Amino acid sequence: MPSLPPPATFSVAHKPWVDVRTGPQYDQVGLLTLFLDAHRIDDLALPHPPAASALLRILVSITARITGLDDPELSASQWNALRRRCLDQGRFDPDAVHAYFDQHAWDVFDPIRPWLQDPSLRTQCDHSTGINVFVPGRPGGNNLAWFSPHGHHTAEPVPTPEALQILLIHHYFGRPGKSTPRTINNTTIAKHSSGPLRASVSFHPLGRTLHETLLAGVPAFTGDDQPPGADACPWEEPAPPDPQAPLRTATWPGRQLTGLSRHAILLVPGQGGATVTDAYITWATQQPKPIITDPYLAYRFIPERKNVARRRTLHRADASRAWWRDLETLLLAPDEHGIHRRPAIFDTLNDLPEAVRRSLRIRVHGFDQDSSQATDRQWYTAITPPLLNWTQEHDPGKAQRIAECCREAEHTAQRLATVAKEAWDTATHSRTTQPPWAKKALTRYWPKAETVFWRLMDETDADAPAAFAAAAAAALREVTEAARISHNSAARAVAYAVRDLYRRPSAPRKAA
Repeated sequence: MPSLPPPATFSVAHKPWVDVRTGPQYDQVGLLTLFLDAHRIDDLALPHPPAASALLRILVSITARITGLDDPELSASQWNALRRRCLDQGRFDPDAVHAYFDQHAWDVFDPIRPWLQDPSLRTQCDHSTGINVFVPGRPGGNNLAWFSPHGHHTAEPVPTPEALQILLIHHYFGRPGKSTPRTINNTTIAKHSSGPLRASVSFHPLGRTLHETLLAGVPAFTGDDQPPGADACPWEEPAPPDPQAPLRTATWPGRQLTGLSRHAILLVPGQGGATVTDAYITWATQQPKPIITDPYLAYRFIPERKNVARRRTLHRADASRAWWRDLETLLLAPDEHGIHRRPAIFDTLNDLPEAVRRSLRIRVHGFDQDSSQATDRQWYTAITPPLLNWTQEHDPGKAQRIAECCREAEHTAQRLATVAKEAWDTATHSRTTQPPWAKKALTRYWPKAETVFWRLMDETDADAPAAFAAAAAAALREVTEAARISHNSAARAVAYAVRDLYRRPSAPRKAA
């Protein structure tokens, strides 16, 4: 009688799946090794920025657990003192790390409690979703395979480490719309809403080691009250949440950072668990989305809206937008009368030890998506230079100079779009809502504006409006060169546009 194959298994705690970098060396580690060696690891090295942003939230939640920084009873001074002690120790306490990982189940293919999955989908969904739908970039169903060798009949398995990173992308950035039908109590629903971070851009502190990065990234408790032990991450719960029950409060830090997924997922393993061959993807809840402030997102508050729903993210992720354009929001301290709010994590960074604070950079992770449709455009990432010494709390003059230059760059861009459109209308005697000169000029302008911006940081007495106007004028002249040579009307129109770029708005008249 042939023996049965061993059950599929893959522990996220012990099996390597997280890409990391130490100097020039790249490796993969499990979560347990990641925390034990965090002081020797320079940085995460995940190839997909949205997966990295999602994983950082999970790692920060675990960091809070193993250090005691998740205690809501700590005062602000006690919390900062504890974080300083953890940083001074130079590494995570191995006993605390082992104790935490020994408490919970970490097997991706556990039949009862698979990590970050819902095993009930085996019976509540009458068919799987398919591995091609699960993997971003592959055509699903009968869609044409323009740029991919995969198709409906070529559903290649995915290595489990890669599948885990894709799993995180679905939980945090998953698309809305039609999904695999899920039937509960004779009610079948085939629609889910978007993930909690969809179309967002996150700003994460980046230390000299992963140990510093994770401790700097722990958000402080800002609520009024939270009973001890009330908070739980999904893997700390005995069972997945009831999809028909009211949503639990997004407590700090576990549920706030890891418990807001709108997608229920179940991975189907290949032999031994080395690969994933299929997947179920469906809705996790039909309850309205809670209004939660994520500590790594910047927000804009709309004064015209009086209720809490007036809050929204400041900038949708935009792959064409350079990170320096958000420096004004990141560096200025919160203002109760202002409409822009920097990520809440910045409010805790000034209390870090000086050596850590001076070296701390910011990692930007964005996913340019359509928030209400299933369109994924592009993900991107960037790392800033050390900039916390420029914050308003430490160097108000520098912070104001940066804010002035950011505003002037944006204002000049608006002026460029306006005068380029007017010049096109005048030169061609036609009107269009999307004149080609305006779009092309803005594309040329922003790289020039970035060069001007950094020059103005050194030349503190330089005239910022004139410098950005010169960059805009150069961009407009470049994109209209051929037209100006061929047509006098275009040359005149562009000359008037350049003059308008340098023109300063008139000061308001004083009352007599």
